[in-house]
Amino acid sequence: MTTTRRAASLAWGHGPRLFEMFLEPTCPFSIRAFNKLDALLEAAGPERATVKIRLQSQPWHMFSGVIVRAVLAASTLDGGKESAKAVLAAVGAHREEFEFEQHCCGPNMDATPRQIIARIESYSRLALAAAFAAPELQAEVKWHSRYARQNGIHVSPTFMVDGLVQADLGSGDPVEKWVERLV
Repeated sequence: MTTTRRAASLAWGHGPRLFEMFLEPTCPFSIRAFNKLDALLEAAGPERATVKIRLQSQPWHMFSGVIVRAVLAASTLDGGKESAKAVLAAVGAHREEFEFEQHCCGPNMDATPRQIIARIESYSRLALAAAFAAPELQAEVKWHSRYARQNGIHVSPTFMVDGLVQADLGSGDPVEKWVERLV
């Protein structure tokens, strides 16, 4: 019997206002935005807002595609979106082990995708290799990419509120500024 894996929606809260964060897992600005996820949801109120993470792979972050797939693979495990969140937190906390120096050199030049997955497994304490290899995960990876393109998203982090890009919001903004868009 073959098990089909389904990626969990990376959504927190259940309110009518929608705040979407387009993030690349190794981008330092995306990491800063991701680290504000819980504070944003708490300040906005989970009954008033839904916060969704959309993954935005970027080619200058050399292992971006591998790590994006690992995050989505984690969402298929027990724990669903919380497992994906754990992977994002682990990668963010150990960014230098998943990124090239100046996007082109350094010790990660000798790293393989298998080693990157093993590092993520070690830091997140999640067994990801089997989920990562599931062929049906490719559809989810493509969906995130297509959704970003359809909305004119090209860089991370980018934020949307109720389907509209908020070009003047950035990762350095206080959470209160983000909440103002949801009130």
